[in-house]
Amino acid sequence: MKKQIRICMIGGGRVGKNHSRALTGYVPGGKIVALVETSSQVREETAREFGIENQYDLLEAALEKVDFDAVVITTPTPTHLPITALAAENKKHVFLEKPMALNLRECDEIMNVINKNSVILQLGFMRRFDPEFVAASERIEAGEIGQPMMIKTNTHGPGLPPAWARDLRSSNGMLAEVNSHDWDTLRWFMASNLERVYTEVANFKGAANNVDTPNFYDNAIVNVKFENGGLGMISGICPCGYGYDARVEIVGDKGIMQIGELKGQSILVCTNRDQGLITPIYRTWPERFKWAYINELGHFVSCIQNDTPPRAGGIDGRWAVAGVLAGTKSFLEGRPVYLKEIINA
Repeated sequence: MKKQIRICMIGGGRVGKNHSRALTGYVPGGKIVALVETSSQVREETAREFGIENQYDLLEAALEKVDFDAVVITTPTPTHLPITALAAENKKHVFLEKPMALNLRECDEIMNVINKNSVILQLGFMRRFDPEFVAASERIEAGEIGQPMMIKTNTHGPGLPPAWARDLRSSNGMLAEVNSHDWDTLRWFMASNLERVYTEVANFKGAANNVDTPNFYDNAIVNVKFENGGLGMISGICPCGYGYDARVEIVGDKGIMQIGELKGQSILVCTNRDQGLITPIYRTWPERFKWAYINELGHFVSCIQNDTPPRAGGIDGRWAVAGVLAGTKSFLEGRPVYLKEIINA
């Protein structure tokens, strides 16, 4: 029987709770033995909900008092480098939520400390573990629709992200916090790196939500050109109001493939002719990608147990950050931006 992997959960908010729920309920190979969270109220609530006995406000305290093998980091982006570095220097494997970091220098520092200490780094690109997305990837690789020519991907979220997550100065904004999965999906399915991006943004709901953040936008369209000649598009809306919506369309030279739909269940209800047909939709991201989150954490545990590389690693995280930076530079300067401008900066 393989060793059970002892995990320190870092961050007890929405994403931390989501991952804690997946680990405690569905991943028997992993066990949360400690929780690190700076807010005492959040820390106590999360620890109580998931039966986590050891609770600390700093990772240093957890490292000193608890024996564990890995960390799952769900804290805000600016904290990713220092927390990852501290964990890796103490020989702990790292699951790191997206976005990987604020810039490419931080991405490189993360990968360097990971490699220096010979530990595993997995990025939280959960679409790579969603059953529908995995099946689509396998069918594309098998040549079912031929060579992908154009990929359209969207993430539309129902709620306004917290202030730090929508501010370019602290998070790189919505293209990072809302659409990181889209950047990775494009590169994954096209099997090619990004070459050029052009972004248009708009602010429709900021005033109504009392948002005065500089350069705030709640709608974004990104056009992408890949190194292999393929085309891509990202649609980002947050808040969108109608629910959580993540869909992808891939057009190949032999056919088309679509992933996902608005319906959350294959049920239709009609009670009167004025109201019309009603069907449930996905209201939240944990609901839509429940098994993707479970599978990615199961994969992380398995990689540690078997000493194998993860399906989504540092290079993938770095390319997503590069796309975000190029996309942001594009709308700020009103022009297409080549990725070489970002990578060689």
